[in-house]
Amino acid sequence: MAHDIPALKARLAGIRLEDNPALVRQKSRDFYWYSPTLKRQLDDVTGEIVAFPASEDEVLRILEACFALAIPVTPRGAGTGNYGQAMPLAGGLVLDLSGLNEVLEIAPGRVRAQAGAIMADIDAACRASGQELRLHPSTYRTASIGGFVAGGSGGVGSITWGGLRDLGNILRLRLATMEARPRILELEGEALQKVSHAYGTNGVILEVEMPLAPACDWIEAIVGFEDFATAAAYANALGEQDAILKKLVSVIAAPLPQDYFLRHRPYLPDGLHVVLAMLAPVAGAAFADFTARWRGRMLFRSDQLDPDARKGLPPLYELSWNHTTLRALRVDPSITYLQTLYPFPDQLDLVARIHAELGEEVPAHLEFVRFDGKVTCFGLPLVRFTTEERLEEIVARHEATGIPVFNPHRYTLEEGGMKQTDAAQLAFKREADPAGLLNPGKMIAFEHPDFDFGAGRTYLFRGLGGVA
Repeated sequence: MAHDIPALKARLAGIRLEDNPALVRQKSRDFYWYSPTLKRQLDDVTGEIVAFPASEDEVLRILEACFALAIPVTPRGAGTGNYGQAMPLAGGLVLDLSGLNEVLEIAPGRVRAQAGAIMADIDAACRASGQELRLHPSTYRTASIGGFVAGGSGGVGSITWGGLRDLGNILRLRLATMEARPRILELEGEALQKVSHAYGTNGVILEVEMPLAPACDWIEAIVGFEDFATAAAYANALGEQDAILKKLVSVIAAPLPQDYFLRHRPYLPDGLHVVLAMLAPVAGAAFADFTARWRGRMLFRSDQLDPDARKGLPPLYELSWNHTTLRALRVDPSITYLQTLYPFPDQLDLVARIHAELGEEVPAHLEFVRFDGKVTCFGLPLVRFTTEERLEEIVARHEATGIPVFNPHRYTLEEGGMKQTDAAQLAFKREADPAGLLNPGKMIAFEHPDFDFGAGRTYLFRGLGGVA
């Protein structure tokens, strides 16, 4: 996979390039090692050179030079993805967009920022106007906005606002094509689905415009239950309480919190399953009464904590979503995870069935969200990993039970199951990247025209051609 890197350097004089093998290897990685399968498959993947553009014009120069020399380009944000999204399977150039990090415009209800802007920095800039981003991943303090759009799906805030798949949660994207003379495209509305969660395979995101919500000093709460089914039912009911403004509702089965949430351990009695919640201060009393009605034990409330006791505690969202997995991995490196959906209206029954069957080997972790307007839950259950064969059996058991799996042990868009590649997606890929140089190896249907992308499975990001 060696490419003409000396010729590339000559063409890109004046742009920061790095080919130190250690740095290139570092910038060729994300959190793929959450998966033992991906760790085996991708551990030796590395680019040949990293470019650090400081402007949009430099990005265009890099793309033009790489196209002329047939050098693959893998766009990269902060590298916080989990599926090898930003790993250069074909070598070539890693395009580090962290230098494009300006917040360009803040207006009522929206913010426009360059792709490399860190999400926490965007919120800090918006705070003066009393606004904040609707959605963010648990990697909020390190994730870039462009990386979130290109590789993420939802997260903290999805209980109120849904996910990135929902129209209105991304307003506009500005991106560059990979052609002999790269073009700038502006996408909005339905057309955004061509690029969201596409791993940078069909355009390099340069700017993102996102909607904003009123900012809150969110109350963080942990509620305990002796019975897991009751914890899940309480969380589902809390999600349906529309007058209680929420940003997070998570359920984590014992003994995961006690084993892995080390700094919150004093608030986590043995044996209790926990619900994590973030809610607006105005809803504090209503939340307390609602919890009492369910006989939940209020284990932790940030607004009732001594300031000294709060020091050193991570934000509650860093116990949720895939930070739950990360905290488990820090204690037990043999742990891995799945990503599942429990479809409405049977979510609680499906949760109970799979937990009864696999709860010891696959302890439950639920994230309640709005999905097609209904409250339901995703699962990010931890897996006590033994073999890849057993992992595949666990995936099969979920799907046989009626629980779709968005497989985090696959690095292609189609096999991961979140992104449906249909004829419209492929047509845009051919338009924006005719030589297939953007993040090659991640979109099966582009490289294998006979791939059956119409197969009847559940996709989180549906195709543009109406195939569900």
